[in-house]
Amino acid sequence: FYFRNKHRPFLLFVSLLHVHTPLITTEKFQGRSRHGLYGDNVEEMDWMVGRLLDAIDKEGLKNATFIYFASDHGGSLEAHSGNAQFGGWNGIYKGGKGMGGWEGGIRVPGIVRWPGVLPAGTVIHELTSLMDIFPTVVHLAGGAVPQDRVIDGRTLLPLLQGTVQHSGHEFMFHYCGAFLHAVRWHQKDSGTVWKAHYATPVFQPEASGACFGRGICPCFGDGVTHHDPPLLFDLSKDPSEANPLSANTEPL
Repeated sequence: FYFRNKHRPFLLFVSLLHVHTPLITTEKFQGRSRHGLYGDNVEEMDWMVGRLLDAIDKEGLKNATFIYFASDHGGSLEAHSGNAQFGGWNGIYKGGKGMGGWEGGIRVPGIVRWPGVLPAGTVIHELTSLMDIFPTVVHLAGGAVPQDRVIDGRTLLPLLQGTVQHSGHEFMFHYCGAFLHAVRWHQKDSGTVWKAHYATPVFQPEASGACFGRGICPCFGDGVTHHDPPLLFDLSKDPSEANPLSANTEPL
């Protein structure tokens, strides 16, 4: 691939099977990690990404290649066997994969590399989306996004280059399947990010933060609770979504 395309623009999309159950790991990486099969799978993924980056570097394309690494969802809490967690860990964030609104299911890091263009070691605490990849790639290729329809994504380049300080997303809607579960609002001219939950999965057991009884949380029906008024959180002060606000405490 690299030899055929190194003298002209190329788009390489790699959708890794790692780190998803059933955690298929080659013999070379089995037992390498102190964190069991999941850790072995992470190490093998790390090696695979390294091979790709090495090939780009070897061909002298490092400073001419925009690389974006991300995941499509947070860790799957229900994927476990005994004490072994097969689906990853979501840190302080509530919930996990398959949950339309909770941060643990939708909040993932995006890691970008473009030496000589983007400064190394920069951390940007702004809401972006995988939807932003499309307009970013179009922007990099010198094209224009279609004007005959609404494009939900925003190019990431101004944010990454520091020409703007805030993401182009004032609102972000979070669906579970076809059902709207939550929406967040980044209040302009402030660092406050509000999130309202219209529906949340019914955890089984109740205090588990996951749907172990079902294997994965449902999006509708008797497996969700509808909230009227919605559950409201100030994510800028309560990223773990532990303390729902009320109209009495937050008139706004």
